[in-house]
Amino acid sequence: MREEDAQDLLRRMLKAAIAAADPAAVLARHLPEKPAGRCIVVGAGKSAAAMALAVERAWPDVDLSGVVVTRYGHAVQTDRIRVLEASHPVPDEAGHKAAAEILRTVRQAGPDDLVLALISGGGSALMTLPAPPLTLGDKMTVNRLLLASGLTIEDMNRVRRRLSLIKGGRLAQAAAPARLVTLAISDVPGDDPAAIASGPTVPDPTAEDDLSHLVARLGPNLPAPAREILLKSPSAQPDFTPDYRLIATPQISLEAAADIARAAGLTTLLLGDALEGEASQLGIAMAGMARSAACHGMPARPPAVLLSGGETTVTIGDVVPGRGGRNTEFLLALALALDGHPGIHALAADTDGIDGTEDAAGAIIGPRTLSLAEAAGLAPRDYLEGHDSYSLFDRIGALIRTGPTLTNVNDFRAIMVL
Repeated sequence: MREEDAQDLLRRMLKAAIAAADPAAVLARHLPEKPAGRCIVVGAGKSAAAMALAVERAWPDVDLSGVVVTRYGHAVQTDRIRVLEASHPVPDEAGHKAAAEILRTVRQAGPDDLVLALISGGGSALMTLPAPPLTLGDKMTVNRLLLASGLTIEDMNRVRRRLSLIKGGRLAQAAAPARLVTLAISDVPGDDPAAIASGPTVPDPTAEDDLSHLVARLGPNLPAPAREILLKSPSAQPDFTPDYRLIATPQISLEAAADIARAAGLTTLLLGDALEGEASQLGIAMAGMARSAACHGMPARPPAVLLSGGETTVTIGDVVPGRGGRNTEFLLALALALDGHPGIHALAADTDGIDGTEDAAGAIIGPRTLSLAEAAGLAPRDYLEGHDSYSLFDRIGALIRTGPTLTNVNDFRAIMVL
């Protein structure tokens, strides 16, 4: 297979993965029975606006109103549900105001009303309502520390739930006595409802946990009010049984990509939808797996593709970082470990279209990646150590730019062994 054909096939797999999580295609079949009264729609996340539009189209004859918040640049035009925009991954005043409005909106619901909560990845930062005495500035500092900490998404969400007036099931409590149904797009390993947007509509399973070890990991720059809340012995939280419906997940998207690969005659191996760990270390590990497939036919006989999802981390340390995200960092480490191995191509991208805070979803590599970088006068290992993978891939024309996809089922990785 020619290099151009291999990379085109990888791009088609990514496209299929994203399409499988498109609210316009998947949301309607998960809607509950129409309410006797009003339907009040609230939501937060990178897909919240697209999900709101899908609800409007599915229920043209229902008394719909409400408000959702999404990331700047992710809004779509709706008729009955207000769409607000705010900052991600670090919260801002717009997200603070949006969270307060969402809480006020659900408190207006009566016993005959349905509250429909539309939750997707990114909702934690976009819907920010700090617990006193924490201020918005404190919460912004906490988020920056979390993003640079190397903590897993589960541990990050433990902190976020504890510091919030709306997460950890508190939005659901505010909606009573109305019926509450959550429609969610999962962007977290294991599809844990308590982790998706920090679980605003489900009980917090870690509400009574000791978080002192996480306080230690976040270090001396953690704001004093946050430290106080996190170290305080929490009181028991109300328990309830949520009506929570996953409309799209990383596994569903991986299976859609696998269908494209099989149709092209490739052996397809799904390594899992919940891979975590340091991005560069995962790149090294997967390079070994790809080499084994190429040389020994294990764990898959070529031509083959190794598919995986999940969310890795990038620990910055003391380095002043360049530009990059976890997917481009993974790919640069993978390319260095493969060292130009013939017949191996790979793509990694965030399905929301934004890897980290950059304007690219991810990148694509092949046997010529390192030689192209060196021909451009770049030292790939230096770029990896400086967490500047975006800049390298930008210089050699290997970035993938999809623009906002209006969905988010986390990272998509495909390694093709020919």
